[in-house]
Amino acid sequence: MTHPTTAIRTLRTSLSSRRAARRSRQSLERQLASYNTPSDRLDLDAMLDRHDSEDAAEIKAILHSQSMERIIRTGN
Repeated sequence: MTHPTTAIRTLRTSLSSRRAARRSRQSLERQLASYNTPSDRLDLDAMLDRHDSEDAAEIKAILHSQSMERIIRTGN
């Protein structure tokens, strides 16, 4: 049986890690939002196509989400 203090410490560590990951992703989203022209996006896509990693996949997912939000917001 887990001691309550250990469980609380584990929970706090988990929550802290999740907050840090969320802040990191939000920072990445803000940085990627600065690539807002079609030319910027094409350059970024070309760079990402040269990488086959989880990081590149995450960035592509963020860019796709931002593009969809932009389309919904502007209607094109």
